[in-house]
Amino acid sequence: MESSQCLEEALIETGTNTIRESDSAATPVVVLSTLVAICGSFADGCSAGYSSPAQAGIMADLGLSLRQYSVFASITTAGGIIGSLINGKIADLIGRRCAMWLSQCFCIVGWLAIAFAEDAWWLYIGRFSTGIGVGIMTYVIPVYIAEITPKNIRGTFTAANTLVATSGISLMFLLGTVVSWKTLSLIAAIPCLVQVVGLFFIPESPRWLAKVALETELETSLHRLRGNNADISREVLEIQDYTKTFENDSEAGFFDLFQRRYAYSLIVGLGLMVLQPLGGSIGIAFYASSIFAEADLSSNIGTISMAIIQVPVVGVSVLLTDKTGRRPLLMASSIGMFLSLTIVALAFGLQNMDNWKEITPALVYIGIMGFSVAFPIGMLALPGVIMSEIFPMNIKGLAGSLVTLVHYCCNWIVTYTFGFMMEWSTTGTFSIFAVICAATVAFIEFLVPETKGRTLEEIQISITKFSK
Repeated sequence: MESSQCLEEALIETGTNTIRESDSAATPVVVLSTLVAICGSFADGCSAGYSSPAQAGIMADLGLSLRQYSVFASITTAGGIIGSLINGKIADLIGRRCAMWLSQCFCIVGWLAIAFAEDAWWLYIGRFSTGIGVGIMTYVIPVYIAEITPKNIRGTFTAANTLVATSGISLMFLLGTVVSWKTLSLIAAIPCLVQVVGLFFIPESPRWLAKVALETELETSLHRLRGNNADISREVLEIQDYTKTFENDSEAGFFDLFQRRYAYSLIVGLGLMVLQPLGGSIGIAFYASSIFAEADLSSNIGTISMAIIQVPVVGVSVLLTDKTGRRPLLMASSIGMFLSLTIVALAFGLQNMDNWKEITPALVYIGIMGFSVAFPIGMLALPGVIMSEIFPMNIKGLAGSLVTLVHYCCNWIVTYTFGFMMEWSTTGTFSIFAVICAATVAFIEFLVPETKGRTLEEIQISITKFSK
């Protein structure tokens, strides 16, 4: 404990001069490694975007009821719960690369089961399998990217995984209007195969190698990531020193997560990953077609508009993450979500009034498009970015599992109940989501820290110090 306290005091006294991680531009290996990693994010996006355009075809071809399709749409989040129970442990045990490889095995099996399904049970099995894979990659992809990139580009590169995930959602929305649901599932399996092959050509995370005391491999990995001519000696020492400090501080059992010194990081991580789905984002992504149909608006027009608008907005978010910081984008995003959902709730409230019901389709369209701009600008990507930054190495695996477990439980609640909530009250559904978004604004304002421009070690120690 004395060594830990000395390191913390030295960090506070010297500020950001204590750690001088390379601020150089990304090397080709960093770019390649990130591209391979975010192939998994593309697969994640395909999974999220699949159920909306496939709904009509699957229900017609296999004769599924609304209840059965709700099970199919939501069971991916049940699989995600299973994946989240093991993702951190797997990533710590076998490494970040092998964890990504395992996740794609589940996804490929799942998509093939869906493509060749002849009844509801095969659909459930396939969707559940893809959910397990997505549950693993939700944690390991942002963590891997955060651990291989220099601090000055870490936010941009980590947020890029959400740009690609959004592209996957948009691709499903667009292709779903012209191809069958079986063909769409085979297309969704392609990025999984690309990542499986690409993982053979990228290095393991140097911070994971330090965690498992593979010092030679650590240096080899950093040389590949920073360039053969780069001086990595100081970065190697810093990673080793801080990893050993946190490893020695705790046995990292499950109940260690609830020590006071980790309370702040756990509250922030859990809060953001819970508020993201409870704000309605996952429900809108999964049931966009139904929402537009309920408003007497063409589902194709609505989903295609969403597909077109989200990708450039996420691109802007990625570019701004390391310039404006995390907090301003999160605030702008949550405020925009609140206003957009309020418009949608108002629109459905006017639907039953003879003099106003004609403007419902226009208002719903404006509200959903506003949400499609507001959500990707911050709340889509940045909860995962911050989660990958705030947990110390000795609890990162367990904390990541807990956070993603709770996240997927919330996903399941929203995706399973969304259809029934819409039958109960469309106005009430979106009003509830709007209130949650208002609570998100307050949470970000008072609790979420700014992590821009700081190394992982600086963030981890300062947050631990804050919690004491």
